[in-house]
Amino acid sequence: MGSAMLAGWRERGLAASIAVDPAPEAAASAGSDLRVLADAAAIPKNFSPAAVVLAVKPQNAAETLPAYQRFAGSAVFLSIMAGRTIGGIQALLGPAAQIVRAMPNTPAAVRQGVTVACPGPGVKPEQQKLCDALLQAIGKVAWVTDEKLLDPVTAVSGSGPAYVFLLAELMEQAAIAQGIPPDLARLLARQTVTGSGALLAASPEESAALRRAVTSPKGTTERALEVLMAPDAWPALMQAAIQAATERSRELAG
Repeated sequence: MGSAMLAGWRERGLAASIAVDPAPEAAASAGSDLRVLADAAAIPKNFSPAAVVLAVKPQNAAETLPAYQRFAGSAVFLSIMAGRTIGGIQALLGPAAQIVRAMPNTPAAVRQGVTVACPGPGVKPEQQKLCDALLQAIGKVAWVTDEKLLDPVTAVSGSGPAYVFLLAELMEQAAIAQGIPPDLARLLARQTVTGSGALLAASPEESAALRRAVTSPKGTTERALEVLMAPDAWPALMQAAIQAATERSRELAG
Protein backbone atom coordinates (compact mmCIF):
# COMPACT_ATOMS: atom_id res chain seq x y z
CA MET A 1 0.00 0.00 0.00
CA GLY A 2 2.85 2.36 0.78
CA SER A 3 4.30 1.79 -2.69
CA ALA A 4 0.92 2.49 -4.31
CA MET A 5 0.58 5.73 -2.37
CA LEU A 6 4.11 6.79 -3.25
CA ALA A 7 3.44 6.17 -6.94
CA GLY A 8 0.29 8.30 -6.76
CA TRP A 9 2.14 11.16 -5.07
CA ARG A 10 4.93 11.07 -7.62
CA GLU A 11 2.42 11.33 -10.44
CA ARG A 12 1.17 14.53 -8.84
CA GLY A 13 4.64 15.93 -8.15
CA LEU A 14 6.12 14.72 -4.89
CA ALA A 15 7.92 17.32 -2.79
CA ALA A 16 11.39 16.40 -1.55
CA SER A 17 10.73 13.44 0.70
CA ILE A 18 12.29 10.57 2.61
CA ALA A 19 11.12 6.96 2.68
CA VAL A 20 12.28 4.55 5.35
CA ASP A 21 12.27 0.93 4.21
CA PRO A 22 14.77 -1.73 5.36
CA ALA A 23 14.14 -3.96 2.32
CA PRO A 24 17.25 -3.94 0.08
CA GLU A 25 15.16 -3.56 -3.09
CA ALA A 26 13.55 -0.36 -1.75
CA ALA A 27 16.60 1.67 -2.77
CA ALA A 28 15.52 1.27 -6.39
CA SER A 29 12.71 3.74 -5.70
CA ALA A 30 15.13 6.58 -4.96
CA GLY A 31 15.17 9.62 -7.20
CA SER A 32 15.56 13.38 -7.22
CA ASP A 33 12.30 13.67 -5.28
CA LEU A 34 12.88 10.77 -2.90
CA ARG A 35 15.66 9.64 -0.62
CA VAL A 36 15.36 6.03 0.60
CA LEU A 37 16.86 5.09 3.96
CA ALA A 38 17.03 1.72 5.64
CA ASP A 39 16.59 3.09 9.17
CA ALA A 40 14.78 6.03 10.73
CA ALA A 41 17.91 6.86 12.70
CA ALA A 42 19.51 7.96 9.42
CA ILE A 43 16.95 10.73 8.82
CA PRO A 44 18.86 14.05 8.85
CA LYS A 45 18.43 16.10 12.01
CA ASN A 46 17.35 19.17 10.02
CA PHE A 47 14.64 17.33 8.07
CA SER A 48 11.22 18.75 8.98
CA PRO A 49 8.37 17.01 7.13
CA ALA A 50 4.82 18.36 6.99
CA ALA A 51 3.49 14.79 7.18
CA VAL A 52 4.77 11.41 8.29
CA VAL A 53 2.93 8.50 6.71
CA LEU A 54 2.88 5.36 8.84
CA ALA A 55 2.59 2.45 6.39
CA VAL A 56 3.93 -0.35 8.58
CA LYS A 57 2.34 -3.61 9.69
CA PRO A 58 0.25 -3.00 12.83
CA GLN A 59 2.10 -5.83 14.57
CA ASN A 60 5.37 -3.86 14.14
CA ALA A 61 4.05 -0.54 15.43
CA ALA A 62 5.45 -0.79 18.96
CA GLU A 63 9.00 -1.30 17.76
CA THR A 64 8.84 1.07 14.78
CA LEU A 65 6.91 4.20 15.75
CA PRO A 66 8.99 5.52 18.70
CA ALA A 67 11.78 6.40 16.24
CA TYR A 68 9.51 9.12 14.82
CA GLN A 69 8.63 10.81 18.12
CA ARG A 70 10.82 13.81 17.27
CA PHE A 71 8.33 14.89 14.60
CA ALA A 72 5.42 15.04 17.07
CA GLY A 73 4.03 18.53 17.39
CA SER A 74 5.26 19.68 13.97
CA ALA A 75 4.20 17.06 11.43
CA VAL A 76 0.83 15.36 11.09
CA PHE A 77 1.01 11.57 11.28
CA LEU A 78 -1.11 9.79 8.68
CA SER A 79 -1.56 6.15 9.70
CA ILE A 80 -2.84 3.42 7.39
CA MET A 81 -2.24 0.65 9.93
CA ALA A 82 -5.26 -1.62 10.24
CA GLY A 83 -6.74 -1.75 13.72
CA ARG A 84 -4.27 0.59 15.42
CA THR A 85 -6.27 3.29 17.19
CA ILE A 86 -5.42 6.97 17.36
CA GLY A 87 -4.95 6.63 21.11
CA GLY A 88 -2.68 3.62 20.71
CA ILE A 89 -0.57 5.40 18.11
CA GLN A 90 -0.34 8.51 20.29
CA ALA A 91 0.89 6.38 23.18
CA LEU A 92 3.86 5.36 20.99
CA LEU A 93 4.54 8.82 19.55
CA GLY A 94 3.86 11.05 22.55
CA PRO A 95 0.96 13.30 23.61
CA ALA A 96 1.95 16.08 21.20
CA ALA A 97 1.40 13.87 18.15
CA GLN A 98 -1.38 14.93 15.79
CA ILE A 99 -2.74 11.83 14.08
CA VAL A 100 -5.05 11.03 11.21
CA ARG A 101 -6.08 7.40 10.98
CA ALA A 102 -7.05 6.13 7.53
CA MET A 103 -8.03 2.89 5.84
CA PRO A 104 -7.33 2.71 2.08
CA ASN A 105 -7.67 -0.40 -0.07
CA THR A 106 -5.59 -2.10 -2.74
CA PRO A 107 -7.27 -0.62 -5.84
CA ALA A 108 -5.11 2.34 -4.85
CA ALA A 109 -2.47 0.64 -7.01
CA VAL A 110 -4.47 1.75 -10.09
CA ARG A 111 -5.70 4.99 -8.44
CA GLN A 112 -9.18 3.51 -7.97
CA GLY A 113 -9.07 3.04 -4.22
CA VAL A 114 -11.40 4.31 -1.55
CA THR A 115 -10.14 5.59 1.78
CA VAL A 116 -12.03 6.47 4.95
CA ALA A 117 -10.12 8.77 7.31
CA CYS A 118 -10.66 10.09 10.83
CA PRO A 119 -8.81 13.07 12.34
CA GLY A 120 -7.60 12.72 15.88
CA PRO A 121 -7.63 15.39 18.61
CA GLY A 122 -5.64 18.51 17.80
CA VAL A 123 -5.40 17.93 14.05
CA LYS A 124 -5.47 21.35 12.38
CA PRO A 125 -7.66 22.08 9.34
CA GLU A 126 -4.60 22.58 7.16
CA GLN A 127 -3.20 19.22 8.33
CA GLN A 128 -6.46 17.47 7.48
CA LYS A 129 -6.41 19.19 4.10
CA LEU A 130 -2.87 17.91 3.48
CA CYS A 131 -3.86 14.35 4.42
CA ASP A 132 -6.90 14.61 2.15
CA ALA A 133 -4.65 15.62 -0.76
CA LEU A 134 -2.29 12.71 -0.06
CA LEU A 135 -5.18 10.25 -0.03
CA GLN A 136 -6.93 11.76 -3.07
CA ALA A 137 -3.88 10.74 -5.11
CA ILE A 138 -4.97 7.10 -4.86
CA GLY A 139 -8.76 7.39 -5.23
CA LYS A 140 -11.85 8.63 -3.43
CA VAL A 141 -11.75 9.84 0.18
CA ALA A 142 -14.46 10.03 2.84
CA TRP A 143 -14.05 11.48 6.34
CA VAL A 144 -15.71 10.39 9.59
CA THR A 145 -15.49 11.75 13.12
CA ASP A 146 -16.33 8.48 14.88
CA GLU A 147 -13.15 6.42 14.94
CA LYS A 148 -15.08 3.26 15.84
CA LEU A 149 -16.43 3.18 12.27
CA LEU A 150 -12.96 2.37 10.94
CA ASP A 151 -13.18 -1.24 12.15
CA PRO A 152 -16.21 -2.12 9.98
CA VAL A 153 -14.79 0.09 7.22
CA THR A 154 -11.67 -2.10 7.31
CA ALA A 155 -13.87 -5.18 7.02
CA VAL A 156 -15.92 -3.83 4.10
CA SER A 157 -13.52 -1.85 1.91
CA GLY A 158 -10.08 -2.61 3.32
CA SER A 159 -10.58 -6.36 3.04
CA GLY A 160 -13.24 -6.09 0.32
CA PRO A 161 -10.98 -6.47 -2.73
CA ALA A 162 -10.16 -10.00 -1.54
CA TYR A 163 -13.86 -10.85 -1.61
CA VAL A 164 -14.12 -9.65 -5.21
CA PHE A 165 -10.98 -11.55 -6.22
CA LEU A 166 -12.44 -14.67 -4.58
CA LEU A 167 -15.62 -14.20 -6.63
CA ALA A 168 -13.60 -14.11 -9.86
CA GLU A 169 -11.60 -17.14 -8.71
CA LEU A 170 -14.72 -19.19 -7.93
CA MET A 171 -16.48 -18.17 -11.14
CA GLU A 172 -13.45 -19.32 -13.11
CA GLN A 173 -13.37 -22.66 -11.29
CA ALA A 174 -17.10 -23.18 -11.81
CA ALA A 175 -16.79 -22.38 -15.52
CA ILE A 176 -14.03 -24.97 -15.90
CA ALA A 177 -16.21 -27.50 -14.05
CA GLN A 178 -18.90 -26.89 -16.71
CA GLY A 179 -16.46 -27.76 -19.48
CA ILE A 180 -15.29 -24.29 -20.52
CA PRO A 181 -11.56 -24.24 -21.45
CA PRO A 182 -9.40 -22.67 -18.70
CA ASP A 183 -8.23 -19.68 -20.75
CA LEU A 184 -11.78 -18.80 -21.75
CA ALA A 185 -13.04 -19.42 -18.20
CA ARG A 186 -10.51 -16.90 -16.86
CA LEU A 187 -11.41 -14.32 -19.50
CA LEU A 188 -15.13 -14.69 -18.80
CA ALA A 189 -14.75 -14.49 -15.03
CA ARG A 190 -12.35 -11.53 -14.95
CA GLN A 191 -14.06 -9.46 -17.61
CA THR A 192 -17.48 -10.08 -16.08
CA VAL A 193 -16.26 -8.88 -12.68
CA THR A 194 -14.35 -5.84 -13.99
CA GLY A 195 -17.04 -4.92 -16.52
CA SER A 196 -19.79 -5.17 -13.93
CA GLY A 197 -17.73 -3.00 -11.58
CA ALA A 198 -17.33 -0.38 -14.29
CA LEU A 199 -21.07 -0.45 -14.97
CA LEU A 200 -21.79 -0.09 -11.26
CA ALA A 201 -19.41 2.87 -11.04
CA ALA A 202 -20.98 4.57 -14.07
CA SER A 203 -24.61 4.03 -13.09
CA PRO A 204 -26.61 6.28 -10.74
CA GLU A 205 -28.86 3.32 -9.88
CA GLU A 206 -28.68 1.26 -6.73
CA SER A 207 -26.80 -2.02 -7.02
CA ALA A 208 -30.03 -3.88 -6.23
CA ALA A 209 -31.73 -2.18 -9.18
CA LEU A 210 -28.90 -3.21 -11.51
CA ARG A 211 -29.20 -6.77 -10.22
CA ARG A 212 -32.93 -6.82 -10.89
CA ALA A 213 -32.41 -5.38 -14.38
CA VAL A 214 -30.29 -8.36 -15.43
CA THR A 215 -32.58 -10.92 -13.78
CA SER A 216 -35.23 -12.02 -16.25
CA PRO A 217 -38.26 -13.77 -14.69
CA LYS A 218 -37.86 -17.56 -14.82
CA GLY A 219 -34.50 -17.17 -16.59
CA THR A 220 -31.00 -18.49 -15.92
CA THR A 221 -29.95 -15.58 -13.70
CA GLU A 222 -33.01 -15.94 -11.50
CA ARG A 223 -32.28 -19.65 -11.07
CA ALA A 224 -28.68 -18.92 -10.04
CA LEU A 225 -29.70 -16.15 -7.63
CA GLU A 226 -32.16 -18.48 -5.92
CA VAL A 227 -29.09 -20.47 -4.87
CA LEU A 228 -26.84 -17.51 -4.04
CA MET A 229 -29.49 -15.53 -2.15
CA ALA A 230 -30.85 -18.38 -0.07
CA PRO A 231 -31.00 -17.34 3.61
CA ASP A 232 -28.01 -19.52 4.50
CA ALA A 233 -25.97 -18.59 1.42
CA TRP A 234 -24.49 -15.23 0.40
CA PRO A 235 -26.61 -12.97 2.68
CA ALA A 236 -25.65 -14.87 5.82
CA LEU A 237 -22.08 -15.59 4.74
CA MET A 238 -21.32 -11.97 3.86
CA GLN A 239 -22.71 -10.77 7.19
CA ALA A 240 -20.57 -13.34 9.00
CA ALA A 241 -17.47 -12.47 6.98
CA ILE A 242 -17.78 -8.73 7.63
CA GLN A 243 -18.39 -9.39 11.32
CA ALA A 244 -15.31 -11.63 11.55
CA ALA A 245 -13.09 -9.07 9.83
CA THR A 246 -14.47 -6.26 12.03
CA GLU A 247 -13.67 -8.23 15.16
CA ARG A 248 -10.15 -8.92 13.91
CA SER A 249 -9.61 -5.22 13.26
CA ARG A 250 -10.57 -4.51 16.87
CA GLU A 251 -8.18 -7.22 18.06
CA LEU A 252 -5.30 -5.60 16.18
CA ALA A 253 -5.69 -2.51 18.33
CA GLY A 254 -3.80 -4.52 20.91
